[in-house]
This record gives sequence, C-alpha cells and structure tokens, in this order.
Amino acid sequence: MQNDNIVITRQTESALATNAVLRNTYILLGLTLAFSAITAGLAMVSGARPLNPFITLIGYFGLLFVTSRLRESVWGIAAVFALTGFMGYTLGPIISFYVHSFTNGSQLVMMSLGATGLIFFALSGYALVSRKDFSFMGGFIMAGMIVAFLAGLGNLFFHISGLMIFVSAAFVLLSSGVILMQTSSIISGGERNYIMATVTLYVSLFNIFISLLQLLGIFGGNRE
Repeated sequence: MQNDNIVITRQTESALATNAVLRNTYILLGLTLAFSAITAGLAMVSGARPLNPFITLIGYFGLLFVTSRLRESVWGIAAVFALTGFMGYTLGPIISFYVHSFTNGSQLVMMSLGATGLIFFALSGYALVSRKDFSFMGGFIMAGMIVAFLAGLGNLFFHISGLMIFVSAAFVLLSSGVILMQTSSIISGGERNYIMATVTLYVSLFNIFISLLQLLGIFGGNRE
C-alpha cells in the first residue's frame, strides 16, 4: 500500500510539473510574440533597412547561445526577450517590403499570419489531445533543417526562384514537425525548461510565417 501511495504521489508531482512547464511556456510564448510584434512595428515606423543576412545570423546565434547558457536563471527570461525582440526587429523591414512592393501586400501578410496561427493551434492541439510521442522525428528534422539552412545560404548568392520555393516549403514542413515534437516532449516530461521550449516554438513560428509569406509572394503576389 505504501509503495502504491509513493507511485501515485510521484505521478501526481510529475503531472503537476508537466502542466507548469506547459503553462509557463505558453504564457512566455504569448508575451514574446507580442514583444516581437512591437519591435517589428518600431522597425517599420522608423523605416529600418534590412540587416545584412550574416549579421542577422550572428546576432541570432549569439543571442540563442546566451539564452541557452542562462536558461536555468531568471536572466534567461531577459535573454529570451532580447532574442525575440531582435528577431521581431529583423522582421519589420521584411513586412515593409511586402506591404510596399505588392498591391496585395497587406493581405499576404495577414494570410501568412493567420495560416501560421492556424498551423500552431492545430498541431499543438493534436499533440495535446493524442499525447503521441513524436521524438522519432528528431533525426529527420535535424537533418532536414541542416539541408534547408545550407540551401537557404546558397540562395543568398544564386537567387534561384525554384530553390527559394524548396527552402520555404521545407521550413514550413520541418518547423511544423518541430512544433509537434516540442509539444509532445513537454507533455511526456522530456522538456522541463520552459525557456528553451518557448524559444523552440517561437523560432518555429517565425520560420513558418516567413516561409509562408515568401510562398504567397511568389504564387499570389501582385507586383506594383
């Protein structure tokens, strides 16, 4: 009887810890999305020019490294906001480009935003309801991300429209897989750090939004 009580107690503690991680992740994700929207808006209002892609990558990976190192500290939250604020700022000039370069630019942005939200809620809801373990996708997603990232770097030099379509579509699919995998990891107790869970989900949403915007611009954009 005592052993049964111990097992039940441990299961209850594990469930409470999992719920806390999930709750804190979604709260922090919502706050960082709002903050990045503000920094994107400030970049648009100020007429900020796009940053050099390599400077953007250095800033992103640098802040990601800092966030990872501080993930067990209260300073990790500040690092998350620094990272997502920076990413939001880089997003401002991109949105401005679509708004001013296409007659239907505003519609493209809103469609991308709406589709990104729909993808996130659908995939997160499925993971939460089904409670399936999607960790088996980890190796495939990692390999696919490396290929897509390298292809994206190559397209900075060659500007091949077909390659851009491939990279954008790949990031939509792979980032969707990351959302499933990360949510599943939180539910199963594999992910105990809500700061890193937030970063993973935020980056996935960022990639999906940018990639959808590029695809919509290619296939449905009306140039001015």
